[in-house]
Amino acid sequence: MDQHLRSIMDKRIERTMENLKKNRMGAYYVQSAAEVVPLVDRLCRPGETVAVGGSMTLFECGVIDHLNSGKYRHLDRYAKDADIAQVMRDAFFADTYLTSTNALTETGELYNVDGNGNRVAAMLFGPRQVIVVAGYNKIVADMEEAVRRVEQVAAPANVARLGLSAPCAKEGRCVHCRGDGHICCDFVRMGMQRTANRIQVILVGEPLGY
Repeated sequence: MDQHLRSIMDKRIERTMENLKKNRMGAYYVQSAAEVVPLVDRLCRPGETVAVGGSMTLFECGVIDHLNSGKYRHLDRYAKDADIAQVMRDAFFADTYLTSTNALTETGELYNVDGNGNRVAAMLFGPRQVIVVAGYNKIVADMEEAVRRVEQVAAPANVARLGLSAPCAKEGRCVHCRGDGHICCDFVRMGMQRTANRIQVILVGEPLGY
């Protein structure tokens, strides 16, 4: 990235982290995806039960492979014979839940849209700790831009990845469909937290995920 663009992005990241902390969330910054796993190790205890929400970011950072290394008890939704519905329910009792976010505002809010609702539900309540890993590409100015990002980037890309029939993958934007392939069912905005530092956000200085 050009040094001048990097300077602007660094300022956005700094503002975002300051406001996350004001909203009683932990905030960390690493320059590269390779630095995510060591930080996750610092935030988690060996042997604890961990679970994840569906996330390309976690795969790109090597987090999923690391959770299967034997250091943790991983409720692995991606295991070959996994009962996914049961894993989703068991995740509410995990010590740590790891996920990404669809958008992160400079005002320190997380915005997520789910199809099943399991990911946003676990982010809101259940696991003792939630670790959110997000590339700088997820940062937006405000909630209006967060909604636009989901409609124009995250939802169409995920529909295409999952091979679903919702028209947004073909159109490249949300058309507010109501068909069987619809994945935008639950809309959650997370701001000031009652339990300080239950939510830990790791911002990465690389574009990651959708």
